Amino acid sequence: MLIYSIINHTMQYTTIFTQEPEGGYTVEVLELPGCVSYGENMEEAREMVQDAIKAYISSQRKHGEYVPVEEKTRFISSVSVYETV
Repeated sequence: MLIYSIINHTMQYTTIFTQEPEGGYTVEVLELPGCVSYGENMEEAREMVQDAIKAYISSQRKHGEYVPVEEKTRFISSVSVYETV
């Protein structure tokens, strides 16, 4: 009898949410080139990008290709700079 053990682990990726002028959010995954998704609101965008990441990783593994892993914790922030004229 063969017993297969599946080990689940959490992988974390930094994502950039961009609010679109026509509405909704485009989401890019920094560590996964070409992994982009869209949602009509933040909750949907987050769910959609999670599905996109799972599909990306599945495709990489299916084709025997490297699955990038984010090696360091990153965060994205905006900085305002006020200039006195």
